[in-house]
Amino acid sequence: MAVQPDPNWRPTLKRRLRVAAGVLALWAAALETRLVVLQVMQHDELVARADRQHNETQTAPAKRGEIFDRHGRLLAYSVDADTIYAVPTEIHDPAAAAAALCDALDDCSTKKREQLQEQLSRPRAFVHVKRHAAPFEAKRVAALALDGIGFRKESKRFYPNRELAANVIGYVGVDNVGLSGIEAAYDKTVRGREGTFLVQADARGHAFSRLERPPTTGGSIELTIDQHLQYIAERELRAGVDAAHADGGTAVLMDPHTGGILAMANWPTFNPNQYNLAPEDARRNRAVQDLYEPGSTFKLVTASAAIEEGVFKLEDQIDVSAGMIKFPGRKPITDMGHSYGILSFADVIVKSSNVGAIKVGLRVGRERMGLYIRRFGFGRPSSPDFPGESAGIVWDSSKLDDSALASVSMGYQVGVTPLQMAAAASAVANGGTLYEPHVVGALIRGSVRTVVPPKVVRRAILPETAATLTTIMESVVQVGTGGRAKLASYTVAGKTGTADKLVNGRYSASQQNVSFIGFVPSRNPVMTIIVMVDSPRVGGDTGGWIAAPIFKRIADASLRQLGVTPTINPAPPVLVARRDGNPVAATASPIGPAIVTMAASSSDAGALPDLRGMGARDALRELARLGLGARMQGVGVVVDQDPPPGAPLEPGATCTLVLNRRPPPRPPGALGDQR
Repeated sequence: MAVQPDPNWRPTLKRRLRVAAGVLALWAAALETRLVVLQVMQHDELVARADRQHNETQTAPAKRGEIFDRHGRLLAYSVDADTIYAVPTEIHDPAAAAAALCDALDDCSTKKREQLQEQLSRPRAFVHVKRHAAPFEAKRVAALALDGIGFRKESKRFYPNRELAANVIGYVGVDNVGLSGIEAAYDKTVRGREGTFLVQADARGHAFSRLERPPTTGGSIELTIDQHLQYIAERELRAGVDAAHADGGTAVLMDPHTGGILAMANWPTFNPNQYNLAPEDARRNRAVQDLYEPGSTFKLVTASAAIEEGVFKLEDQIDVSAGMIKFPGRKPITDMGHSYGILSFADVIVKSSNVGAIKVGLRVGRERMGLYIRRFGFGRPSSPDFPGESAGIVWDSSKLDDSALASVSMGYQVGVTPLQMAAAASAVANGGTLYEPHVVGALIRGSVRTVVPPKVVRRAILPETAATLTTIMESVVQVGTGGRAKLASYTVAGKTGTADKLVNGRYSASQQNVSFIGFVPSRNPVMTIIVMVDSPRVGGDTGGWIAAPIFKRIADASLRQLGVTPTINPAPPVLVARRDGNPVAATASPIGPAIVTMAASSSDAGALPDLRGMGARDALRELARLGLGARMQGVGVVVDQDPPPGAPLEPGATCTLVLNRRPPPRPPGALGDQR
């Protein structure tokens, strides 16, 4: 019997179709909504996630430019070092790989091994195992032949002289970024442009491509530092600090005619190749970061103001017979047990009388005192080459009462850095011009060398004032508190300084900052030197006893290193003068039989003589006699000179002498051929 169709099938089919259509519509709407969310609303996020999953980009640090001293000697350069990396997706047994790597690497503790195992277990395309690995470590790891372990070259900073000028040069971190000193201040110049290292992986995380864009080398820097003078300063400073059992110290050597820093020493110091092993105190540049009360060295400012403003003359008498002076609300200020009686204004500075300096300061007045403090550059950073330099602390002139003015006049209640004091003393040394201290002498990009010119800040005092103050400072060394800085062969102008340190808000009777500042030779100075020692405990507690001898040793060795002609009892050179074409022999020199041929006719007056054929010592003596500086290249006798013979003399100019062991041939009939 045939089955009869349901007469109501049509409505049933329609209902089912409507249900199916509704479900399909809802599914399509949900799908479209999801697509809108993924393709529109989350598009950027998903693209970035896919890029992270398939592309691992690492930066390749650029090779930093070199750092040289003023004579082209290398102080810092970059070398290639192996960086060990891993591709975790290609490592099948992270625990075994981590254990093997840890055995091959030095200083791999249990904690480091666990961290390495965790890194290798992550589904990533690139992780660092060790950056800047030692050559023997890279060799050990390479011998393991582990899957997923690779090597790439990175730039590592190297300092061949270790601690030499470390606080000035600074150091570089593992990412090739300067973290301190010149390395940080000129990081953009030296660093160069970074490269990229791209690893591409498939959907399962397996790397299939590695692309690298090489970095570019940065520019180089030539410092004003002289490597030999830096060594001398560091050697003598360390010896002095150790002998005094002091907490530390600093010394700065500066060219007073340009503001260029010839040496900047600190103790304690550190090895920038292993900066992470050094305490923070050793990495600090005390010369520009540490503030201290300068004590009596600041009396140079007080004396300058008094001389310049005509308040006192050298012979004016000042009564300090009481040995003390009182101000309301504070202890009496004394001359440390001395009773000088009546002193001339000059002797107040020579004997470093606190009472006398206070009376001078009170006569100068707060407004004029504040003016000269600013003129000498105190209260502001002195150099852009040291971004972390302390500005110092000085009073607002309007807030100075008599008590505060008394303290400032003798170097208390004012905070300065050794670099600021060196710049101020250099202004006295060069005749009154304040130069901006700088340690960068030239920037080098490729074959182009750009000299950084000296920058004049302002005229601090008149030349006449500077000359008068120089005379007083010479007396400080000859007959005053700076006798231990006296040199046998050179005149010295200087000033001692001693100041009790503030400890827990009160001045300590057992801790002092002691210093000596001066310039040599005093009448034609080639360098200004400041030595500051923090808290000496043995051998004395004043600048005259502790800092002055360090100054003496640094100055004496540095002047000899530079070949500066002695200014005390110099040995006269042997000259043969040519007058009207008739040779006249000069008297013999006590140093040796060398004969120097020179033109000495009246027509040549004011012209540079012919130094060719002379020995280095004789040439230096002659230039010193003429008031000229010298720059020497090579060894032996002079074979060339710049400016040439006959050029007009310019006092204070520098003559470049080219030396060779083989003298140039003499023309027939020259005086040097006379027997």
